[in-house]
Amino acid sequence: MPHLAALATLAAYFFIAPAAMAAQSQWVQSQGGEVRIVAAKPLADGTIPAILDIRLKPGWKTYWIEPGASGIPPQVTIDPKDGIVFSGLRFPAPKAFHDGIAGYAGYDHSVAFPLSLKREKSGDLSLNASVFLGICKDICIPVQADLHLSLPEGLAENPLDRARIEDAVAALPMPPSGTFKVTAAAFDAAEKRLHLELVTPAAMPAEIFLSGPAGYSFGTPDTVVAQDGKVTAVVPVRVPAKGGALKSGAVTLVARSGDQSIETPLAFD
Repeated sequence: MPHLAALATLAAYFFIAPAAMAAQSQWVQSQGGEVRIVAAKPLADGTIPAILDIRLKPGWKTYWIEPGASGIPPQVTIDPKDGIVFSGLRFPAPKAFHDGIAGYAGYDHSVAFPLSLKREKSGDLSLNASVFLGICKDICIPVQADLHLSLPEGLAENPLDRARIEDAVAALPMPPSGTFKVTAAAFDAAEKRLHLELVTPAAMPAEIFLSGPAGYSFGTPDTVVAQDGKVTAVVPVRVPAKGGALKSGAVTLVARSGDQSIETPLAFD
């Protein structure tokens, strides 16, 4: 009997221990997919590596931060009373889609958005998040999820969770480089047009995505690869009734060319 009891205790340990090592919320299900938060052990500076993990069913899509006229941008709210500060989501470069009526930017595959989190107190922590996003196919289904996970002070490292988070960070756009960068940007307030010039790797075409201040939206870029290898683009801008001229730094550009992508704020000429 003592031997059987020991085996039972050991079996229970192997079934229970992985949950104690993992910092994952439960999956919240929707018709087109499911969503959760995965976190790793806080770093020495208080940063909490974490992702919003979205698993899509085949044929379903979700949206980028600036999704287009009919999209739902992902939103996350973290309860600050638990001692965790949230300063935003980060996004891999999206794809451009058109449903026959309007264009939008998003993802047609499972995707993870890194969360910028930092602890403000020591000891055991709880992460309580409210998530709102759209998962769409022929129709768009808003998903409202309340996600919870515990971050005990003695949280053991989970290599699989750490790998998921590191993969999500590695998929983010890079800063501009000598072979992939914006060389000129200007906003024409009268025409409500944004004029861009880029250098891309091997003078390849580029998909361009823009996000800006609340109320501003950006149409489909008209891009041309010039003879000198530079990419030029003209982007229509919808300016709100009380909006003024766009200022340098107010608009963020994400560009994808081949398997490379960059992200940078625009400085207007």
